[in-house]
Order: sequence, then structure tokens, then C-alpha cells
Amino acid sequence: MQDRVLPLSGIHNFRDYGGYGARGGTLRTGHLWRSGQHFGATANDLEAVHSVGIAKVIDLRGDSERASYPCLRHEAFAGDVVFHPGETASERGGSAHGEAAEGIRTADEARDSMVKLYARLPFRPVLVGTFKLYLQTLADDARPSLLHCFAGKDRTGVGVAIVHQLMGVHADDVMADYLLTNTAGNSEARIAAAAVSVRASFGPKMDDDALRMIMSVQPEFLESAFAAIEREHGTFEAYAEAVLGADAALVARMEQRLVV
Repeated sequence: MQDRVLPLSGIHNFRDYGGYGARGGTLRTGHLWRSGQHFGATANDLEAVHSVGIAKVIDLRGDSERASYPCLRHEAFAGDVVFHPGETASERGGSAHGEAAEGIRTADEARDSMVKLYARLPFRPVLVGTFKLYLQTLADDARPSLLHCFAGKDRTGVGVAIVHQLMGVHADDVMADYLLTNTAGNSEARIAAAAVSVRASFGPKMDDDALRMIMSVQPEFLESAFAAIEREHGTFEAYAEAVLGADAALVARMEQRLVV
């Protein structure tokens, strides 16, 4: 699974989330990419990203994050960046993991906070707005795309899992791709980079194990999101159609673009 990871210095968790068995075939490789933000990208990083031919960037961050951490692009990048305006984490802005970190001291508290956060993510209005744009992009545009948030693990993790689920990827593979965040690339550098903002707000109160829990992904996090979806809508498919607009016609167009 590590073969799907593009090793970069200033962009963390950049990887291909295609290649899994899906309904009717296999998800295309070299077409579906995910990552953290690109604010710290090096020149070599930008060259490597440019080489994969990304034409659409779906930015799950909120307006405040885009203003504070503008993503760097290759000088020849001619694609589109799409997002729904507003805040996708808390109303005051910031990252999803930063929201979960507020008031946390211990790893157990961090775990509980992340589980609760994930139960809310599938229903955040602005995040849902960008998820809709994301699915429309995959249904209508055959070119390679990139999905990212700040750390590339929570909002991005849920978004990728939604697409995998819609495409009929096996539940074990959905979870395996989600958990790959913990080991993809230089995970220590990823934790250190994102920890700066967390420590700035909550560092004096939070122990190291709590910080690592906040910056990790765990099975119970993603399970919490899907459990909340089923509580509210009965089935994932009902949620996808009612909330994300992913009816049978849109899913069929996605399959035409993504499954080989």
C-alpha cells in the first residue's frame, strides 16, 4: 500500500486512493489523489505534483484556512480549485483536528473528542457543499483530481471514504486506505507540522499522547461518521442521495469515469 504514496517534503499524506476493487472493476490509478495542504510545498514537491497532471483541486478547508495557509501551485498549473465558501470546521474557522483539540488534556479525552467530531462531519453545511462539488467533479470530469484539507486526514478521510463507499469498494479496503494516513510518507513530519497550530492554542494543557491521538486516525473515528449517517438516514445510500445529491444517475456517471 505504501507504493501509492508520493514522497514529498512539504506536502504531507499525498497519495493515490485508486486501485481498489470496486463495483464492476477496479478504481483507476493515477487519477484520484488526496493530501494535506500545500502551503509548505517545496519547488521539488510542486514539480512532482505537476507531473501527475492534476486538473481539479477540491479544497475542503474553510475560508480562514485558505487565507492563513494559501496553497502553492506549480507555475504551469492551469486547473481549477473548487470549494464551497464558508467554514468547514467550527464556525470560528480552523482545522477539524484543531476543533477537536480544544480543552483536551489526555489521549482518552482526545479519542472521545475525535469520535464526536466525526459524527458531525458528514452533516456540516459548508463541508457538505464541497462534498457535493467533489462528487460532481468526479462524475463530470475525466481528468485527475486532488482532494485535500489541512492535514489530509479527517475531512479528506471522510470524503475519500464516501467515494469508496459509493463505488462499492470493500469495507476492509475503505478502512485500510483511511488508516494509511498513520504511516504514509513521513508521518512524524506531518504530526510536527500540524502540531504547531494545535500547540499554539492548547499546548500547555495537552500531553504528548493526546496530541498524537488528535493527529492520528483510528478505526473508531471513521466508524463514528458512518454510524451517525445510519442513525440519521437509515442507510448510507439514503444519506448520499438526500444530503449529497448522489442519486443513481450521478453514481453511474462516477462509475463510468472511475472504474475500469
